[in-house]
Amino acid sequence: MLWNHCGFPPSANCPPPPSGTIFILLFQLVRCSLTPSATMSDSEQYHIEQTDAGASDTIPCEAGQIKKGGYIMIKGKPCKVVNISVSKTGKHGHAKCNFTAVDIFTGKKLEDMVPSTHGTTVPIVNRTEWEIIDIGEEGELTLMDEGGNQKTDINLPSFPETMAQEIRDAWSDGENQVNVTVQSAVGIEQVIAFKKTTGES
Repeated sequence: MLWNHCGFPPSANCPPPPSGTIFILLFQLVRCSLTPSATMSDSEQYHIEQTDAGASDTIPCEAGQIKKGGYIMIKGKPCKVVNISVSKTGKHGHAKCNFTAVDIFTGKKLEDMVPSTHGTTVPIVNRTEWEIIDIGEEGELTLMDEGGNQKTDINLPSFPETMAQEIRDAWSDGENQVNVTVQSAVGIEQVIAFKKTTGES
């Protein structure tokens, strides 16, 4: 519905507008239609996209924004970037990012090449600290956090190859307190580090 210059419907009685009023009203209408109600920076807009993703295991990211030491998904595997080289192909070619990375769970080296302006995905990587309560014969772990919550759905790591035995030796059948760091990403969890705390004698 159109409204007159008094702010009432057209049917309402209203004295004629003073000279220049119509022009001012039209100018304000055009200006408001062109001006967004809220101005957000690129980072704020990207943050909202991440939030909307909810509990997703990955988030979208422009390839050119990924840095060395950051994370990237390559061939469905969560990887840590160890090197990035940028190259151009042809006179009108787009800059391409050549990623060299390692799988954060297996240590396997992977490579990928993505145009810098194209989108890729980044895994959400979390790390938590736990104390070992028990180690089963098959390597199954019983862990407990500071809040007393227990975790029993993880085993000794298979990578690096020597870590599992090192953790057993450090724990020494419960004689020592050993804390482990559990890394999780894309539905996978694995112990990636441990620290022995010598008990008081």
